[in-house]
Amino acid sequence: DVQLVESGGGSVQAGGSLSLSCAASGNLGYTWIMGWFRQAPGKEREGIASTDNDGSSTYALSVKGRFTISHDSTNNTLYLQMNNLTPEDTAMYYCAADGRELGGLIRTLGVIKEHYFEFWGQGTQVTVS
Repeated sequence: DVQLVESGGGSVQAGGSLSLSCAASGNLGYTWIMGWFRQAPGKEREGIASTDNDGSSTYALSVKGRFTISHDSTNNTLYLQMNNLTPEDTAMYYCAADGRELGGLIRTLGVIKEHYFEFWGQGTQVTVS
């Protein structure tokens, strides 16, 4: 199994920045996808950014140009740099991962779906005021 632990959430004023981290333990294999989701109160969980073993990235329109996803293979940690935050970004943020070769599908469809990911972290809260 793979365990994911997020950190870096907190409170920030509108226009500010936050960086989230997701430490992954366990082996996803050679082909994998990792992503970030968020869920605001009363709303469905939204896939906002993903990356894969090829180093490609996909973003939801709601965050494109403001958020950057990256993966450090030396410590198997996923990051999400969030800039120019707005109150609409307030949500619980989740890290997710899967060992299947789905990066191409995500890039082709441009949609990051929950059922692509088997492993999930517990989430970290981001509040923008």
